[in-house]
Amino acid sequence: MQAIESTSLDLRVGDVVEIRSQAEILSTLDENGELDSLPFMPEMLQYCGQRLTVDKVAHKLCDTLTRSGLRRMENAVHLTGVRCDGSAHGGCQAACLIYWRHAWLRKVDPAQAPPAAPPAAQLLPLLTIASRRPPAEDDETRWRCQATELLRAAPQPLPVRDLGQYVEDVRTGNVGVLWSARAFLVGTYNRLQDLGAKRLPPPLRFRGGRHWGNLRGTAVQTPTGQTGLQPGDIVRIRSKPEIEATLNADLLNRGMGFDAEMARFCGRTARVARRVEHIIDEHTGRMLHMRSPCLVLEGVICEGAFNASCPRSITPYWREIWLERVTTPDAQDAGAAGVR
Repeated sequence: MQAIESTSLDLRVGDVVEIRSQAEILSTLDENGELDSLPFMPEMLQYCGQRLTVDKVAHKLCDTLTRSGLRRMENAVHLTGVRCDGSAHGGCQAACLIYWRHAWLRKVDPAQAPPAAPPAAQLLPLLTIASRRPPAEDDETRWRCQATELLRAAPQPLPVRDLGQYVEDVRTGNVGVLWSARAFLVGTYNRLQDLGAKRLPPPLRFRGGRHWGNLRGTAVQTPTGQTGLQPGDIVRIRSKPEIEATLNADLLNRGMGFDAEMARFCGRTARVARRVEHIIDEHTGRMLHMRSPCLVLEGVICEGAFNASCPRSITPYWREIWLERVTTPDAQDAGAAGVR
């Protein structure tokens, strides 16, 4: 099966699109269930024929696989509220925001009545097979999904100094002018800090060569803490100094990172959305089972404020030790209303 040429639409935030039928999408996919190396996953089938709104134009992404920086993505968007539920990938709980190639969508007038639904194509068997890699030596299932294949789907690095990306962020409606300007300045600052860390002796490095946010882990042995928090509980995110005391020099707490994007929420109140116990390892495709479950908070996503306005909207994972339960009525009301 040969994938057709990728389609390019002039999509912006707020545009209404209709997800094409299974038969139309099948005609765009190769034998691996991909278009331009991006898989169409079984979890996406439920949206065929639906009309949804463009949430972000996914013209770039941050590389969470090799930490190489930003990558350029072509002809893709994120749709409002559409995250992977992991149902076809072993129940993975990462809840990644799904990528949609333009060829899988059509731009529509919201006032126009939707057409009658065409018969469903036999797309599920192909996608189910494509969602798995060859088994490991121990016969453990290894998965393929959009997150594991992102470097193939977006192979071209996008330098911080590429000014076109900031213009595109504003043109498409991803962010405003001031937000985009800050993203450029922070990216430039971090780049200079990286150069200083490579070329200058420690005493001459500005703030130790640390990135924007100036986070500094102070723990020799990172502590743990379990408070039994459950979905629905209201919590306050601890202060930056309190969390820094739980991090090592690499800003990790027992392997889980804390960064400046998360520090922006310190002191705020939110509701616990869910506990996360297993997610797919983007590197190997294996299912990782966390020894200490972490938490996801309602309304708390990475906004790319300090990462060149990356539109992936990843949900940060929070150690229980970084949170404190809140029981006062005022805080309960604030948490119910979302992050403030």
